[in-house]
Amino acid sequence: MKSIVQRVTEARVDIEGTTVGRCGPGVLILVCAMQGDTDQNAEALASRIARLRIFRDEAGRMNRSLLDTGGAALVVSQFTLAADTSRGNRPGFSDAAAPDVGARLYEHFTACLRDQGVTVETGQFGADMQVHLVNDGPVTIPIDR
Repeated sequence: MKSIVQRVTEARVDIEGTTVGRCGPGVLILVCAMQGDTDQNAEALASRIARLRIFRDEAGRMNRSLLDTGGAALVVSQFTLAADTSRGNRPGFSDAAAPDVGARLYEHFTACLRDQGVTVETGQFGADMQVHLVNDGPVTIPIDR
């Protein structure tokens, strides 16, 4: 699975003008299931992100995790993370998992993140979404698992 983790002060996702998910201080996670990904990949990614030390400690250093801070996560499916731009000007997405597999792994990933103790809200798999965020720092971390 591929992901982009952005530390945020706030984030929300809208579908057709209606907010379907939001979080306060924490992370916005864009996530994509790739061909060959399994439940174990989703579990490992959730564990890694929950423990990723990207929040400031008392000394101002990035030394605290979502679990340490009680931060929340907004998880948004984004198959375009699978983009292959090695040929021509139009990206290819054939490395992304099939939609049924992608949806299942997306749901499994969010459940695993909740199981880690993180408050999670989501977008809607496969929907045309508008994502709004205030990137804190800015801190943006790509993670593949």
